[in-house]
Parts: sequence; structure tokens; C-alpha cells
Amino acid sequence: MNRRKARHLAIFRWTVLAIMAAFFLLPIAAMVEFATRGVGANAPRTLASFTAILSYPDLMGAIAASLELAAITALGALLLLLPTMIWIRLRVPGVARLVEVLCLAPLTIPAIVLVVGLAPIYQWININVSDSILTLALVYVILVLPFAYRALDLGLSGMDLRTLSEAARNLGAGWPTVMARVVVPNMWSAVLNACLLSVAVVLGEFTIANLLNFENLQVAISLLGRANAGVSIAVAVASLGFVFVLLVLLSFVGGRRTRTFRVM
Repeated sequence: MNRRKARHLAIFRWTVLAIMAAFFLLPIAAMVEFATRGVGANAPRTLASFTAILSYPDLMGAIAASLELAAITALGALLLLLPTMIWIRLRVPGVARLVEVLCLAPLTIPAIVLVVGLAPIYQWININVSDSILTLALVYVILVLPFAYRALDLGLSGMDLRTLSEAARNLGAGWPTVMARVVVPNMWSAVLNACLLSVAVVLGEFTIANLLNFENLQVAISLLGRANAGVSIAVAVASLGFVFVLLVLLSFVGGRRTRTFRVM
């Protein structure tokens, strides 16, 4: 009976995995088929749409701006959340639930509502500070708070933070040293997951940038789709591939760092 249950469980597991893979991979396969489709009924497959990406200066500028925004947003979210969460767990654990509710609140607020509130602020910023697209990092940090908070919270929950920090403090380490050399190495995987989620959210964001009249990657893809649908789909496929490669690299680096710390 146990062997039969195990076989049924394995069949169920692989069935679910196959359905999930089809759900995610079939749309991507259709995008690749459309982007490589040649002109004419019997035309051979071509990579012209992918090679033509470099011939659009505005598109390349939007890609570079989105990558810069992703890096700034991920770093800003970490600098904002990680010290705050550690301080709350060590000093004022009673407000942890309140901070969690505040960090998860952006999930309940539609992007259009955020834009209505942020439009006057960004109008003032554009006039008095800067009209650079990089100012979107301010609102993007708010957007990624729920995802980064949950990833970091899981990492902190898996370690004895109080014991580690007190031991380091007793040995003469300051709080910056405790953060950089004790806490972060023991939750490296959670930090990488928070960065990855932040990058994925920023690279996929469209509504706020479009309504605030900024041209990021998704806005550029939308505008390009009106002129050349094949190239716009090729850019979308390339961005998905970039996020996937980034996920694999971060997973590899995170696993390698975790094994190194365990050995040490």
C-alpha cells in the first residue's frame, strides 16, 4: 500500500509539474514562433527581429534605464528593509505585525490609485529636482516592498538572530560589522531572492511609468509594437530570458555561498 501511494503521489506530482510547465512555456513558445516567423507563407525562420533590437536607439535607452532602475530599486529596498527588520526583531518585536501590514499594503492598492496620488509629487520633482526616469525608483521601492519583505522575513525566521548578534557584539563587533559579516552571510539566499523579485517587478512594470510619461522597457515595447510587432515580441522574449538567466545565476551563487559558509 505504501508503494502504491508513493507511485500515485509521484504521478500526481509530475502531472502538476507538466501542467504548470505547459502553462508557462506554451505562451513563450508562441512568442518565439511569432518573432522568428519569416515574411510570406513558406518563408524560412529568421532571427531578424532579434538582431534588429540593436537598431532602435530609443529601445536600447529604455532597456538601459530599466536595468539601472532595477539595480537602484533592489539596493534601495534592501537598505530600507534589512536594517529595519533586524532592529525590530531585536528591539521592538511588538511592532513587527504593524510593519508587516505596512509593507504588504502596496499589494492591495491598484497602480492607477498610486499614480493619482503620486502625479502631483512627480510634477514637483520634475520641475524642482530632476526629470530623469531614475526618479521612478522612489515609487518602485514601494512596489517591491511586499515581495522583498516576505523574502527577507523568511531568511530572518530561519536563523537565531538574537544569539548571533549578541555573540558578535560581545566579541566587540559594531552594528555595521554584525550586519555585513554575521547576519547577511547567514541569509544570503533570502537577500538574493529579494533582489531577484525586485528586479522582476521593475522590469515588468508598465502602468506607473506609462501614466507618469516615462519610457521604461515595457512602455518602449508597447510603443514599438505599433510599428514593428515582431521586434517588440523579440524584446519581450529577450527580457524573459534575461530574468530566467538571472534567476539561475543567483540561485547558483546563493547555493555556493551557503555551502561555503556552512563549511567554514
